[in-house]
Amino acid sequence: MDWAGFALQMASMSRELLAQETVDGTLERITASATELVEGCDAAGVLVLRGKRVETLAPTDKVAVVSDRLQDELGEGPCFDAALPSNSERVLRIRDLASEQRWPAYTPQARKLGVGSMMGFLLFTEDENLGALNLYSRTPGAFTQDSETAGWLLASHAAVAYSNARTQAQMEKAVATRHLIGEAMGILMGRHHLTDDQAFDVLRRSSQENNIKLREVARRICEDGSLT
Repeated sequence: MDWAGFALQMASMSRELLAQETVDGTLERITASATELVEGCDAAGVLVLRGKRVETLAPTDKVAVVSDRLQDELGEGPCFDAALPSNSERVLRIRDLASEQRWPAYTPQARKLGVGSMMGFLLFTEDENLGALNLYSRTPGAFTQDSETAGWLLASHAAVAYSNARTQAQMEKAVATRHLIGEAMGILMGRHHLTDDQAFDVLRRSSQENNIKLREVARRICEDGSLT
């Protein structure tokens, strides 16, 4: 393994991750980087758990989507385990699916998909678990100790970039929501001669009575003046 060359590629990837403008763009750069930087990696994807359901983000190949769907249906699998908050193993490496015994329902199905070996890395920061970065190879024994080290370094950078991108997106959404609600309150205040507290109370009651989010109530008022 040319670690000096790898370090240069990682530095370039880190800059590219910071340059992404969306969470999706950040994730797509992460999974693409996995196929470029980790020896033996033919495909990659990020698995996240939404409650008890599995979702695949930024897959580079359909094998990642089908594999995650299988694990969701079966309730077992290496990627599924890697993403669990209770998981104590931050790296899972399967050298050869033909001899793997830990996931008896999943393994034969994965082999039918053409998967020979796999790795899964928990994406985490000090404050949160974000899911798992999963790497696939068509070749048994493709992932070496160097591959695992490279994948772990990539996952460490990826977790920070992913967390930052999510935080930025949440902040932007919060600002946009605040502006939208303010605009809707202004419309109500001008139309019905309400105070700002009264206008906000109208929005709040409409949200509760119609069981829709406050942001959606505000959007409807801004678009057509309707409260429902």
